[in-house]
Amino acid sequence: MSIAPATDIPVLAEATARLLATVDAMSEQQLAEASLLPGWTRGHVLAHLARNADALVNLLTGARTGVPTPMYASPEAREQDIEAGAARPLAEQAADLRASAARFDAAVAAMPDAAWSVEVPHRLGAFPAREVPAKRIGEVEYHHVDLGLPKAYAPADWPRPFVEAELVRLAEKFDGAPGLPFTVLFDTDTERVHETGAPRTNRNPDFHVSGSSAQLLAWLSGRSDGGDLVVASFCFTLADPASNLPKLPPLG
Repeated sequence: MSIAPATDIPVLAEATARLLATVDAMSEQQLAEASLLPGWTRGHVLAHLARNADALVNLLTGARTGVPTPMYASPEAREQDIEAGAARPLAEQAADLRASAARFDAAVAAMPDAAWSVEVPHRLGAFPAREVPAKRIGEVEYHHVDLGLPKAYAPADWPRPFVEAELVRLAEKFDGAPGLPFTVLFDTDTERVHETGAPRTNRNPDFHVSGSSAQLLAWLSGRSDGGDLVVASFCFTLADPASNLPKLPPLG
């Protein structure tokens, strides 16, 4: 097994356990309430998480068997499955999450070493199967926050290794993005600097954004409006960060 999946598996197990603990503490009323994702209840988020596990099993199965298999039969099928699962009782949602997680674990365990290097299909571009476990970690961590239960789980609860890796990934993803000004991110936890946005014509950023690791990632990933960040533009600190931050491109 390649190093990345071997490292990711216990991390995913811990993330899934945290998610299930939150779900087990939820009420039926909370399940039907709005999540942080527009148009979705918490039931929609949980249904998506279960179906995403099965979709990633499809990718691993395709890599293992040599028969490329898409995550979902179609975008329409994906949406229909989420809608169909969203209104189920909490006990069914929790059981489905556990069962789908077990199926994912079984698919990982069935992967021979050579299969981890096989490219798997994705709407944003193919990638090696060894990246599948990390993608599942991202789904679990981000959507756990999207449940909108900050007393149970919030960006500040994200594990530090996840936050640090995602800060690098998203800063690189938005690097050179059209319409995003040259922005410097200063992580007050680690004192690390991340640069993103428009190509650098000089070393003077259009925006200098400071905050904790989790605060910066919450903003970059769309889980925060950035109101808790310190934002400066051309040496002037802006009084209303949420209104003055540059608009980020969609995550895709």
